Amino acid sequence: MRHRQVAALLALAGLMLSTYMLLQRLGYLGALACGPGGGCERVQASRWSEFLGFPVAAYGVLGYLGLFAVAFAGVQGRWAEHPGPTRLLVLLSGLGVAFSLYLTYLELFVIHAICRWCVASAVLIAGVFVASLAGLRGAQARR
Repeated sequence: MRHRQVAALLALAGLMLSTYMLLQRLGYLGALACGPGGGCERVQASRWSEFLGFPVAAYGVLGYLGLFAVAFAGVQGRWAEHPGPTRLLVLLSGLGVAFSLYLTYLELFVIHAICRWCVASAVLIAGVFVASLAGLRGAQARR
């Protein structure tokens, strides 16, 4: 169950980060706090900052919210020993990792700019994936 707690904390951090990025993208905040180089602004201003007509950060908000909900539900009494939440965490975070890899590819080879916030999000989703895999392996070892 510890892996679900870790996944919930990482997902909560990802949710806050994605919300910050979405609010900035929608114009509710000023310039991104990104440091020198302007990589964040360049990435956010690119045509790749939207996917299927929605800001990429909106997918982050929904994805991290879903991961948090699954992980949080998974630590509750009736689900604590059930493998279902862990399997769902592996699936959802695996999709998140794949999407992050795609976005990182775009940053490196198409946009030619790195957004530190995007890198942080990629690290967070990878952390959720690793924690979930560890929980899955632990459950298989207990059987």
